[in-house]
Amino acid sequence: MNTISSHRVIVTALLVAAIACYLLIEPYINSIILAFIISLLVYPLHQRLEQKLGSYRNFASFLSCVILTFIIVLPLLLVFGAIAQQGARFSQTLYQWVTHGGVQEIFNHPWVVKAMDFANTYLPFSTIEPSEIAERVAKISSQAGTQLVGFSAKLVGDATAFIMDFFLMLFVLFFLLRDYEKIITTLRHVIPLSRSQEDRLLEEIEKVSKSAVMGSFLTALAQGVAGGIGMWLAGFPGLFWGTMIGFASFIPIVGTALIWIPASTYLLLTNDISWGIFLIVWSVVVVGSIDNLLRPFLMQGSSGMNTLMIFFSLLGGIHLFGLMGLIYGPLIFAITIVLFNIYEEEFQSFLNRQDKS
Repeated sequence: MNTISSHRVIVTALLVAAIACYLLIEPYINSIILAFIISLLVYPLHQRLEQKLGSYRNFASFLSCVILTFIIVLPLLLVFGAIAQQGARFSQTLYQWVTHGGVQEIFNHPWVVKAMDFANTYLPFSTIEPSEIAERVAKISSQAGTQLVGFSAKLVGDATAFIMDFFLMLFVLFFLLRDYEKIITTLRHVIPLSRSQEDRLLEEIEKVSKSAVMGSFLTALAQGVAGGIGMWLAGFPGLFWGTMIGFASFIPIVGTALIWIPASTYLLLTNDISWGIFLIVWSVVVVGSIDNLLRPFLMQGSSGMNTLMIFFSLLGGIHLFGLMGLIYGPLIFAITIVLFNIYEEEFQSFLNRQDKS
C-alpha cells in the first residue's frame, strides 16, 4: 500500500471514529462547549490560584469550580425563589382585578371604545365583542392558579435539568482548567495550519466567546435591572418583571417591548397616565439605549463583524440552537471570517491572477 492510500485510510478511519465519538457525546455537547467557553473566561483567575498553590493543580481546579458555583448557582437560587413569590402574588392580584370588573372598566375607556368601533367598521375581521373578550380573560385568569402550579412544576423540572447540566459542565471544566496548557498544545499540534494561523484562529475563538457571553448575557442582565427598576417605580413587582424583561431581551426584533408595551398600555387605560408615560419614556430611553449601546460595544471584539453580521449571527443562532445560539452564532461567523482571511492570504497570488485575467 503506497503512502497516499495509507493516508486516505487513516483520514477516513479518523473521520468515522470522530463521528462515532460525536454521537456518543451529542446529548452533552452544550455542557462541554459551555465548559470550554467558561474555561477561556475564568482561566486568568485560575492561573493566579495555580501560582499561589504551586503544585496542587487538582486543588486549584477544584477551587476555581467551587468559586464559580458560588458566583452563579447561589444567587440564581435566591433570585428564583423571590421571582416565584412575586409571580404568585401577581397571579392573585390579576385574578382579583379581573373578577372585580377590571377588564370591563378597560373596555369602557373612551380610547378602547373608539378603537373597537374603528376595528369593527374598517377592518376585515368578524365583529369584536368586548363581552366575549372579557369572558375569555376571566376564564384565563380563573385558571391562573392551576397554570401557575403547572409552571412551577415545569420550572422545578427545568431547574433540576439546569443543575444536572451545570454540574456536568463543572466536571468538564475541572479537567479543562487543570490540563489547559496541554489541551491547547495538542490542538496546535493537530491543526494543519501554520503557527501564526493557529494563533489567529484560537485568539478569535477566545475573543468571540468572551464577547458573545458579555454582549448577550450582560446586556440582558443590565436591561433586566433597568427594566425592573422602571416597573417597580410604576407599581409592578420589580424583580419578577425585571427578570421577564431580561429573558425578553434575548428575543430578536421584539425584545423588551414584549413586556413594557402591555404594561404601559395597562397604566394608560387605568388612568395612571403619568406613570404610563413614565414607563414608556424609561423603557425607550434607558432600557432601549442599553441594547443599542452596550451590546455592540461588548461584541465589537469580533474581527470583521459589523452590527448587521452580529444581528444575523444572533438571529440565526437562536433559530438553530436555541439560547445557546447566542454563543454559537457569533462564534461560527467569526471562525468563518478568520478562515476566509486565511484562504485569501494563502491563495493571494492565484486570486490576483484571476483578477487580471
